[in-house]
Amino acid sequence: MLYSTTPAAEKRRLFRERLATGELLRFPGAFNPLSARLIERKGFEGVYISGAVLSADLGLPDIGLTTLSEVAGRGQQIARMTELPAIIDADTGFGEPMNVARTIQTLEDAGLAGAHIEDQVNPKRCGHLDGKAVVDEETALKRIRAAADARRDPHFLIMARTDIRAVDGLDAAIDRAKALVDAGADAIFPEAMRTLDEFDAVRRAVDVPILANMTEFGKSDLFSVDQLKNVGVNIVIWPVSLLRIAMGAADRALDTLLEEGHLTGRLGEMQHRADLYDLIDYEQYNRFDQDVFDFRIER
Repeated sequence: MLYSTTPAAEKRRLFRERLATGELLRFPGAFNPLSARLIERKGFEGVYISGAVLSADLGLPDIGLTTLSEVAGRGQQIARMTELPAIIDADTGFGEPMNVARTIQTLEDAGLAGAHIEDQVNPKRCGHLDGKAVVDEETALKRIRAAADARRDPHFLIMARTDIRAVDGLDAAIDRAKALVDAGADAIFPEAMRTLDEFDAVRRAVDVPILANMTEFGKSDLFSVDQLKNVGVNIVIWPVSLLRIAMGAADRALDTLLEEGHLTGRLGEMQHRADLYDLIDYEQYNRFDQDVFDFRIER
């Protein structure tokens, strides 16, 4: 009932232990707290919280318009609803290195298991769009050093995302990844890799876990879990997939309402009320109420 029973520090510890095994961990993107609970129930290893999804949820483009308080608040709402570890997109860290430090401590307090900080120029762009610009190496390294120095829980995962592949090529991405690891990154998120060979090249270049972003309609082909596992990827995310599917279904349902005036023909596509109540543990709330209000006032 209510929130996760596993403390945030324990989630982080267990996550880091599992990540150290070298297995591939699957982190679908949750677009709200309820979807995070469904991800857990289906048997995935973690939950990803996308900056693009948080922006879209507010009706905004993914160009750095969200604030730390908005991101941390939504991250907390999602992370506390599941026993799984949650990794969140912290964009460029919301400012200068001191702001990056504050970002990490705020996300720790919000119960996240880790965050990634990227090397784009602020305001950033979606990682799979053209026209991105990245900061110089010194600035990128300062962000990661600030993040690593600021964390209080050593199990909180500091992941460095680099977008330089789309700007200066694969060799530059590999060089940047190595430097980011030296600066204190626990893991590397090489954005917009185009082939499995590119993931393999990054994997061979660094001795920390790497993440693959399997977002639809982007620069990367949509590789399978097995394909990514075979080249040594440690975490795979599908950041916007559930939101896209949900919004596609909502779009079709609204068209049906306009055309037919009812949704009778789409009942089979809906989550049944009984399944929703089971997912939110409705019966446990009922039992709690009964246990609390089981007294009589004597007159």
